Amino acid sequence: GVGMGMTAPVSITAFPAEDGSFQQKVKVSLRIPSQFQDSPPCPTDESIKIEERQGMTIYSTQFGGYAKEADYVSHAAKLKAALGSDAAYRKDFYLCNGYDPPMKPYGRRNEVWFVKE
Repeated sequence: GVGMGMTAPVSITAFPAEDGSFQQKVKVSLRIPSQFQDSPPCPTDESIKIEERQGMTIYSTQFGGYAKEADYVSHAAKLKAALGSDAAYRKDFYLCNGYDPPMKPYGRRNEVWFVKE
């Protein structure tokens, strides 16, 4: 019953198909604001879960604009190519992050993260 407002980043966990596109299953994660983290509100919708994201080391790339699935897939492919075959990271998923509200037209920030193994 308490409004928390939108937080950043909005993080989408993508589980890529063989061709690199998103599968039908994605997970959207929102950061709980600091003042609610010690005692987060209980979700009233069963499909909403509260999870604690452990610390991680990532490989990342950043890009601008209004990001669509094709943009995340393209930048994930570029990051994969830049890392080559020597970097050890999770291949079964990657994270797509958007940092800006929809009404911000310029200077938008998006990132693709690969989680280091």
